[in-house]
Amino acid sequence: MSETLTKTALNSLGLPKKPEDTRVVVAMSGGVDSSVVAGLLKQQGYETIGITLQLYNQSANERRVGSCCAGQDIEDARRCAETLGIPYYVLDYESRFQQAVINPFAESYALGETPVPCIACNQTVKFADLLATARQLGADALATGHYIRSAPLPGRPDGRRALYRPLDDNRDQSYFLFATTQEQIDYLRFPLGGMSKPQVRKLAAEMGLQVANKHDSQDICFVPQRNYAEIITRLRPEAAKPGAIVHIDGRILGRHNGILHYTIGQRRGIGVAVGEPLYVIALNAEKQQVIVGPLEALATRKVYLRAVNWLGDIAPPDFPPEGMALYAKLRSTRPPCPAVLHYDASLNSEGKNGVGESSGFWVELAAGESGVAPGQACALYSEAGAQARLLGGGFITRAESAPAIEAQIARLQTAAPLQAAE
Repeated sequence: MSETLTKTALNSLGLPKKPEDTRVVVAMSGGVDSSVVAGLLKQQGYETIGITLQLYNQSANERRVGSCCAGQDIEDARRCAETLGIPYYVLDYESRFQQAVINPFAESYALGETPVPCIACNQTVKFADLLATARQLGADALATGHYIRSAPLPGRPDGRRALYRPLDDNRDQSYFLFATTQEQIDYLRFPLGGMSKPQVRKLAAEMGLQVANKHDSQDICFVPQRNYAEIITRLRPEAAKPGAIVHIDGRILGRHNGILHYTIGQRRGIGVAVGEPLYVIALNAEKQQVIVGPLEALATRKVYLRAVNWLGDIAPPDFPPEGMALYAKLRSTRPPCPAVLHYDASLNSEGKNGVGESSGFWVELAAGESGVAPGQACALYSEAGAQARLLGGGFITRAESAPAIEAQIARLQTAAPLQAAE
């Protein structure tokens, strides 16, 4: 078959079938984005099946704005499926979600980290477990409402695909999807990658979907009113132990009620006042220390990564000696910044879960980034703009500041236990 005929034989999802012969499972969370995806595929003639994963228990009387995959959201997804006239199923994944997302979230906080559970959810429940279910149903693809673009890699006859930042920079969700494997990328489809949110809401209204004006889901769906402390205290009570608030210069400034109430970069609500702005610089879970200091002490120049998922074309052992120049995104709300990725196989010490260990990767940042905490993600890109390809990423195991700041923190962490002043 000629190249021209091969191209014309592909449908809008890049699959060599007619839409009516293509079965697609849509992950429906009960929000406007995934509902519109289901509607678009239905309109294009695909055999469309909607599936919602019930991930956690939400009271039937609790109609919390910004939730997903529980309670009212499941009912919303069901009604949208009925409106669209597609088969719809709800699968109980509460136990799996607890094991794969909630428990590691609490454990990470207890270690003084700042985890990103949405990445873990995509990495395990959605793009592993649900994807396997879609395959069992004979689906040719799994589609979601994420704002990210997927396209075949140029010059690759095997049809391998890559992920790219969406056209709407304000809706970019690529940071949460760096852990998507190549096998998953080839199977997944993201129909909203070339659209804006207003366009999606307009389509929802035209389709008659009652979720057209529904609020977007919040980052951490299972944490009511962003009350992390309640969940973490229940699962990891050691994170609620009191301890000392220590200035980076060694002064004891006061007491705290548990490191779970703090995150690196925090300024408000620290609980002490010394006549100068203070920020949380580091957390020592072993000694229950909250280490604070001036803003300049937050500037991170280098981050070490664990659980790295590398999607680039050059294998890490073949990186140039000076490292690979690319762009790094250390917070979901910040743009990618110039960086250099390094790899040293001799530093790879990851164990079974990788927590607090090294994968041999580290990233040098061209400019200092503030508020960088262990547990957060570092997503890697080919460039900074909307056309940037997602090259993978990893979780931050250690953030390194200026040598003088690192030395001060090290002295506090290795010194004898501190007693707070009365």
